[in-house]
Amino acid sequence: MPRPSRTHDAVDQLLDAIIAGRLTAGERLPPEGQLATEFGVSRLTMREAVRLLQAQGVIVQVPGSRHRIAPVSEWTGMDAVVRHARSAGQRRTSSLELLEVRMMIESGAAQLAAERRTGAHLAELEDALARMEQHHEAGELDAFVAADLEFHDVVLHAADNRILVAALLPLTSMLTETRVETSQVPEIRQHAIDEHRKVLEAIRAGVPSAAREAMASHMVQTRDDLLSLVLD
Repeated sequence: MPRPSRTHDAVDQLLDAIIAGRLTAGERLPPEGQLATEFGVSRLTMREAVRLLQAQGVIVQVPGSRHRIAPVSEWTGMDAVVRHARSAGQRRTSSLELLEVRMMIESGAAQLAAERRTGAHLAELEDALARMEQHHEAGELDAFVAADLEFHDVVLHAADNRILVAALLPLTSMLTETRVETSQVPEIRQHAIDEHRKVLEAIRAGVPSAAREAMASHMVQTRDDLLSLVLD
């Protein structure tokens, strides 16, 4: 069996070639031997990489013929879809799509958190918000982003639903990139602090509908800031 690291490297190279258009959706995949030579791996490693991309819907097995490269609309693997979303030319669309997903997931998480949060969760949210304020004033962008992400992570865990947490895990890299991008604007950092405080107070009050509305408001504010201060 090929080493996992080599197989994953081959998956990344093959997926990058598909996303970049060097291998075209709808066309047949070149023979595995040819791909193995091109990417400098063994045929066994390339065969395993193709199998893993089949599992994500990127490559479709065609009986009696070479595999076909599926269009992005048919991809089912979150990792592959996220990788495409982060590619060149997809910045605006992927940023807005990510916010739509966050709106649906995180507003529900805040609603559950208002019902299920513990005193420890509230203390963690307060600490994360305090650090956001501190790092905002000091202009420490990386530390601000880390505290921001931690706040949302605590909300997810306070919702006490393992599937909910797992649903956002594949989006971590995109979330980090987006936060770094928007947090460079002081006005956006202040808006984030104000919105996070509303979320915290609603969760502290234990009112599910208010927590859901506060998180939804935060997502709307983030979208508006992204459109007016970053993407345009």
